[in-house]
Amino acid sequence: MQRIGVFVCWCGTNIAATVDVKAVAEAARKEPGVVFATDYQYMCSEAGQKLIRDAIAEHKLTGVVICSCSPRMHEATFRKTVEAAGLNPYMLEVANIREQCSWIHKDRTEATEKAVVLARTAIAKVSLNVPLTAGESPVTKRALVIGGGIAGIQSALDIADAGYEVDIVEKQPTIGGKMTQIDKTFPTLDCAACILTPKMVDAAQHEKITIYSYSEVTEVTGFVGAFKARIKRKARFVDETKCTGCGECTSKCPSKKNKNEFNLGLDNRTAIYIPFAQAVPKVAVIDAESCIKKKTGKCGLCQKICGAGAIDYEQKDEYIEREYGAIVVATGYNPIDLAKYDEYAYSQSPDVVTSLELERLMNAAGPTKGTLLRPSDGTHPHTIVFIQCVGSRCDDARGKPYCSKICCMYTAKHAMLIREKYPDTEVHVFYIDVRTPGKNFDEFYRRAVEQYGVDYIKGMVGKVVPHDGKLLVQGSDLIANEQVRIEADMVVLAAAIEPDKSARSIATMLTASIDTNDFFTEAHPKLRPVESPTAGVFLSGVCQGPKDIPETVAQASACAAKVIGLLAKDKLKGNPCVAHVNEEMCNGCSTCEKVCPYGAITYQDKEFRVPGPKRTEIRRVASVNEAVCQGCGACTVACMSGAMDIKGFANKQIFAEVDAICR
Repeated sequence: MQRIGVFVCWCGTNIAATVDVKAVAEAARKEPGVVFATDYQYMCSEAGQKLIRDAIAEHKLTGVVICSCSPRMHEATFRKTVEAAGLNPYMLEVANIREQCSWIHKDRTEATEKAVVLARTAIAKVSLNVPLTAGESPVTKRALVIGGGIAGIQSALDIADAGYEVDIVEKQPTIGGKMTQIDKTFPTLDCAACILTPKMVDAAQHEKITIYSYSEVTEVTGFVGAFKARIKRKARFVDETKCTGCGECTSKCPSKKNKNEFNLGLDNRTAIYIPFAQAVPKVAVIDAESCIKKKTGKCGLCQKICGAGAIDYEQKDEYIEREYGAIVVATGYNPIDLAKYDEYAYSQSPDVVTSLELERLMNAAGPTKGTLLRPSDGTHPHTIVFIQCVGSRCDDARGKPYCSKICCMYTAKHAMLIREKYPDTEVHVFYIDVRTPGKNFDEFYRRAVEQYGVDYIKGMVGKVVPHDGKLLVQGSDLIANEQVRIEADMVVLAAAIEPDKSARSIATMLTASIDTNDFFTEAHPKLRPVESPTAGVFLSGVCQGPKDIPETVAQASACAAKVIGLLAKDKLKGNPCVAHVNEEMCNGCSTCEKVCPYGAITYQDKEFRVPGPKRTEIRRVASVNEAVCQGCGACTVACMSGAMDIKGFANKQIFAEVDAICR
């Protein structure tokens, strides 16, 4: 006999202001199987939880319904509460009468009626619930970090410092990411390389960290605590164990007219190259597409002069497979393609550059050795115009609807550095508005205006036209209410940033969620900001959303803390709400096996008793690996015979809920 208790939460005024909570409790009390119903201001509070535990003991409840906020918020809390009272935690149901009711209705009567229906639905389901027991699985005490930028490095160092093995997989020949291309960092204007290089070296020398550079993760299977990853190590055509990083091969290579990716194509590199002086690992790599030896079979000069014998033209891609308990996604970002913004003449004039290209032009290790020169003729620019929000906060199909968050600050940084080093240079900044929300950020921006005399113009630029060696910038000054025309030597575009192109494919591989802009989606924006909805997958850095270096490092360490908490456990409790097959109904069609994204379903031959002289027969039926199954329900939808069900969300339970709504 069912003995169900219903507890209706006020949630302060979040629910009670729109829903008559006492009427909901009174209506629930009349439902079949309900022996107790009450309301309370804050059911998730210690007093509210005590109320639930006492009611379970006093009324010998076999099922509990909480009418409150979303189960995403407090379902785990309430499950612990009922378990502490001696009730199976899966004999609990949460009716969401906040997000699905009080927050979307204004009429009190209408909201109360809907809350009653939601409560009735949960009661119908819990009356069919059965106790479930979570299984246990061991934890592989090793972490995989996908991406070797500052976010991936910081996460890896923190995890490794806690004593756990970490593998960093970076698709570029060196770790370091975008921060290696930056000259100075705001708001302190300290050297980016001075901050980053020691961390890169620490990661390379750490006994618990293995770096797989020039590599990609091609496949991930398994589940939290027991992932299996396949890593492709691309052929460098240079033996990492032998190369000393002396650079002799790069100086003698005859193929010299290849765009230097590290300097964003502002100068050239040889076919065999080391990305930059502080690269980790400092190992040369051969670009097969531009190598004369690889294309024609001739040359081979680098192999002849390499004293270490590290050059190997026959090297092939290698694949390795490793097991991991947790995965950190730190795939970073890229500036957007500006091909769609030709009104700014980016494709027409080399003197129109992006902010990241300006970083390389101002860097002592850049193509101009730190001297700011016009790319077109190598002369010193006397007038520079910065254009903000290029591709950010756009409501058209060309750009991104979000604020890229870092542009206002790095433009102020660039303007200050230029004015400090070249006082004869005029700097104008066209902006929509200035956003400086970080610590000491607003003071930094005001220094650019007040101390360095940077001319900030509130308005938009309509067009940039190359003319007689100059760039004619036509814009509007909204404060002065007039059109502005500036003859500039250089124009710098603060391009929007977007997730790395690999984000979507990696999200698919990890069965992780991404939003419409391809940023990884966190499990909860406030309570679980560094966790993916996919158990065991964690988010670090800009892959989750635009952020600056301090915020990235903070999130990377927070991500590492979550990973450490996971790896510290010897065993993990699984989700008991997994697929279950009724073997008597299964017709062996394999449809469920094909749609399962986790590979949890296989088929096997089993013997069944049947009427007749044979008495038994062998039939092919589905089998579910409950340790791998994530309870997504794809198999139940695809199953034509109705043999597949999800424990805790069985078809009969869903139908009971529908019947309760329709009453």
